[in-house]
Amino acid sequence: MSTKEKSLNFIEQIIEEDLKNGLPQDKLRFRFPPEPNGYLHIGHASSICLNFGLGLDYNSPVNLRFDDTNPAKEEQEFVDAIKNDVEWLGYKWDKEVYASDYFQQLYDWTVELIKKGKAYVDSQSSEEIAQQKGTPTQAGTASTYRDRSVEENLDLFERMKNGEFEEGTHILRAKIDMASPNMLMRDPIMYRIIKASHHRTGDKWCIYPMYDWAHGESDYIEQISHSFCTLEFLPHRELYDWFLDQIYDENKVRPKQREFARRNLSHTVVSKRKLMQLVKEGHVTGWDDPRMSTISGMRRRGYTPAAIRNFADTIGIAKRTNLIDVSLLEFCVREDLNKITPRVMAVLDPVKLIITNYPEGKEEWLEAENNPEEEIMTYRQIPFSKELYIEREDFLEEANSKFFRLTLGKEVRLKNAYIIKGEGVVKDENGRITEIHATYDADSKSGSGSEASKRKVKGTIHWVSIPHAIKAEVRIYDRLFTHENPDGNKEIDFKEYINPDSLNIITGYVEPSLAHAKAGDKFQFQRLGYFAVDKDATDEQLVFNKTVGLRDTWAKVESKE
Repeated sequence: MSTKEKSLNFIEQIIEEDLKNGLPQDKLRFRFPPEPNGYLHIGHASSICLNFGLGLDYNSPVNLRFDDTNPAKEEQEFVDAIKNDVEWLGYKWDKEVYASDYFQQLYDWTVELIKKGKAYVDSQSSEEIAQQKGTPTQAGTASTYRDRSVEENLDLFERMKNGEFEEGTHILRAKIDMASPNMLMRDPIMYRIIKASHHRTGDKWCIYPMYDWAHGESDYIEQISHSFCTLEFLPHRELYDWFLDQIYDENKVRPKQREFARRNLSHTVVSKRKLMQLVKEGHVTGWDDPRMSTISGMRRRGYTPAAIRNFADTIGIAKRTNLIDVSLLEFCVREDLNKITPRVMAVLDPVKLIITNYPEGKEEWLEAENNPEEEIMTYRQIPFSKELYIEREDFLEEANSKFFRLTLGKEVRLKNAYIIKGEGVVKDENGRITEIHATYDADSKSGSGSEASKRKVKGTIHWVSIPHAIKAEVRIYDRLFTHENPDGNKEIDFKEYINPDSLNIITGYVEPSLAHAKAGDKFQFQRLGYFAVDKDATDEQLVFNKTVGLRDTWAKVESKE
């Protein structure tokens, strides 16, 4: 393992113990095995970081293996999206493999099991099979077809493969123990008939292996040393090992399945089935909707690979399922964006500010720093003029001493510019302020040069010059669900908790330095938060997604009374 000092989690302790007990380090091999039946979400990101992180720590190969055993739900689109997500997170796989690569080997092994009397074709309905399964406290009863002859089973299984039967007429089951206390050991299904075109094998196969049969054997074929999965697969471990027992050659590495707890995220769902519902029923715009917990949705919203990796590292690996507050993920995103994003000015709820004593028609370009976190500071030029936009909430006609923004009779600094003083307002017939009039101190220019003003005032607000401002569509996101744990109440449909205000689209104005911003570019809108250019943006229309608020988003709001 790498020499970096850290305490080992229980997964790493398992690996260290195996190495100590004689497993050669060059035999370590890991895998990430997604099903290509949807887009990956934040839970998968943790698994990706675990498996590929172990590969980096132990300098061992990691396979990307697609568990493509159900053609009725799988698509090439999902395969491509998964590969894109893993690469975007910063990882490289040793081999790109598929369960479908092993269909023939799995079939051949199954034939051998039938010949040994360890598998049989069952012709009961799914309802009959379910009834005969028994309960955790009551043994199951054997199928009437359990004692079919080897010859009849071989014949039926081959005919299943050749497509002679309709879906649901036959299945192939392992013959294990109908009285086992582990329900999964009660003659589990190994193959079912599915007459659907496979995205890789086409119409070659009419039968497809179940997960429990395909997964462990795929691990064995690839010589995976450690197969890590989530806790719901703990009862499957006994079956995983039973299947391996049937084919294991002691001269090869025997894969070891071990389980870790899911890390659920608050105010969202991390079930591909539920995410699929949100997409298909139109509650979101697609798998990459920025409100979704999918990796593609988070990427589109402006999250960074480093932030997600740091989040996965922060929550760690545990043995108990836990609900992680989404604010921790947002903290990790904010921490990374603070280091890498340029600071720019944008106004999202504009009101016009006229500097009455600023010369008519005058325009000047002021210097503004791009990011104070930079080792070598860089600057840009921003235009200043007589008419500006400021945030409506940054002005009150009357305010107490704790309000440090613009008000009548008091001074405030315009960021990177001058000190101004509120003088008056213009209102419409409904009493809404349409213009704020102010005067400026021509000798109060901010900056680092000899002309910079030494005057200090308590408040600073941002602005954009109206003649130079670029109109932009800005998408403001809130939690997708109003409930902290939308999966928590099983008696209520999770969709009842969908937040009707999870998306608010507004028109804002940004400084002209953003005129040529491209999809994926990220910025800090000063005093407002972090924003990313959306893929819908065009040369004619800028579109921004709000990624996350600033550190003080939930801090005590300044009193306006």
